[in-house]
Amino acid sequence: MGQRTNTATWLPNQQRWQIKVQKDGVRRTFTSAKPGRTGQREANRKADAWLDEGITSTTKRCADVWSEYMISVEAAAGGSYIDQVEKFGRNYILPVIGVRRIGDLSTGMLQDVLNRSYKEGCLNQASRRRSKGNLSRKTLQGIRGVEVSFVKWARQHKYTTLRPEDEGLAVPKGARNKGKKILQPDALRVLLSTDTRVVRGKVEQDENVHAYRVAVMTGLRPGELLGLRVGDVEGNRLHLHRAINRQNEETTGKNENAIRTVVLHPLAAAEIHAQLQQRTCEEERPLRDDDPIFPLKNQQSLYNYWQFYQRCNGIDPPVSLYELRHTFVSMVEDAVSPAQLRRMVGHSRSMDTYGWYSHAVDGRDNAAALAVSDALAEYAPAGQK
Repeated sequence: MGQRTNTATWLPNQQRWQIKVQKDGVRRTFTSAKPGRTGQREANRKADAWLDEGITSTTKRCADVWSEYMISVEAAAGGSYIDQVEKFGRNYILPVIGVRRIGDLSTGMLQDVLNRSYKEGCLNQASRRRSKGNLSRKTLQGIRGVEVSFVKWARQHKYTTLRPEDEGLAVPKGARNKGKKILQPDALRVLLSTDTRVVRGKVEQDENVHAYRVAVMTGLRPGELLGLRVGDVEGNRLHLHRAINRQNEETTGKNENAIRTVVLHPLAAAEIHAQLQQRTCEEERPLRDDDPIFPLKNQQSLYNYWQFYQRCNGIDPPVSLYELRHTFVSMVEDAVSPAQLRRMVGHSRSMDTYGWYSHAVDGRDNAAALAVSDALAEYAPAGQK
């Protein structure tokens, strides 16, 4: 049955029952002149028939519809997104709605998923690693996004007319923002001044140090670093077209705004060009446009090298590669406008006023790059300022 939440009411002046309903942005009014509850039921039946028009099946269990949805996700998405959707479904969504019939699914039930996940954590009783509640706002936003995506797919395939995105489906207000660690000033100075690590008691050059520095100087995601090719560098501009995800698959990035061009400030440009020189020496030939700038096996390899570098150089507390991105944001957020910062890091929120997809980088980006350089200068060795 369609998702009708109201019922017909009696209009004394017109001597009839009336109900107004909406589907796909279209409003309809249905009436009955029959007296008593018979007329009310008739008006409601007319509304329900229109709401259910085109619906193929309302009796399937949500778990069965979810299985069909996952086939669609697996055919269209990358491995990391597939894993996330499967995890959210298994641990949070299906334990609440899995046994429900798709025709009975309501926004209230989907809200129950969020409310219970917030209070209880993992809802899958069979999970061996159950969280105990207090999920972060970001995780709950991810669960909500998957719920909306699932219902949208079901709507497109004529299983339901439900529109939770228009009906107030929301993350609980008390959800916490996940705490983010950043590289502290003394540790940042170590990173920008120390090129070495200690292996079996011997001090040797860390061949990946430029990757760590570019990460903290630009806010690039780890996958974006690994996706960089020699041909992506054009003077002091870096064209971001691709990323390598945790499953070692090439993608176009985390979101639609990840494809972007950024202007490198002088410190970052110097690190990129030092890495290119290093790569030329390693290959013993001129570099080709399709050669990777940072030729690591996968994200895990880069992560392992970075953790080892931190241990060798006394960086404590250690931070993750992704937290180098957070470090960049914290250092420069007061030096550039929010729109410029979102453009630099390829954030998915709030399309800014002068265009995320601009191929011609204008003067404002050059000015922003210089502002970033000034913000980073206090941490750089004297010869690099």
